[in-house]
Amino acid sequence: MKKITDPALDEVFVSSKPAFDGRLLHVHVDTVRLPNGRTTTREMADHQGAVAVVPILPDGSVIFVKQFRYPMKTVMYEIPAGKIDPGESPEDCVVRELSEETGYEADKWEYLAAIATTPGFTDEVIHLYAATGLHPHKQHTDPDEFISVEAIPQDKLLPMIEDGTLFDGKTIAALGVLAMKKKL
Repeated sequence: MKKITDPALDEVFVSSKPAFDGRLLHVHVDTVRLPNGRTTTREMADHQGAVAVVPILPDGSVIFVKQFRYPMKTVMYEIPAGKIDPGESPEDCVVRELSEETGYEADKWEYLAAIATTPGFTDEVIHLYAATGLHPHKQHTDPDEFISVEAIPQDKLLPMIEDGTLFDGKTIAALGVLAMKKKL
């Protein structure tokens, strides 16, 4: 991910104060100096990063996971994804997450892009991949994950986005990159 600076826009760190330290989120309030010299605060949630993968079957269908997402209060369609463990590379994480969540392993991997999920309050970056040459194995989710797996034909994806059935940001971003590359 490229870092861009612009003196007319850059904010400069002044100080930081912890606000919350949880299992997933670590929140702090930073004081920053604005380009005009004034100071303000930025509430920020630190995140270790994550991966997401578009698993494509030989017939072109895409493997999705469905799970209840408590903050949204609904079951959501998403591509397999998960957070990067300390010391783990994105490449190792995406292989692990595909296997755990779907039970599939892949022969071929393609790195698509990195996305900043919500840069207004978190530094979370998700590395997006595509996987082909899939081989089914046994799903082995984490003890607190309840996930079902569904293969969806490509011609159903845009209607699902348009009618609001598929609205996960990382999923739409990854599908969009593949569409731009003319691989979906």
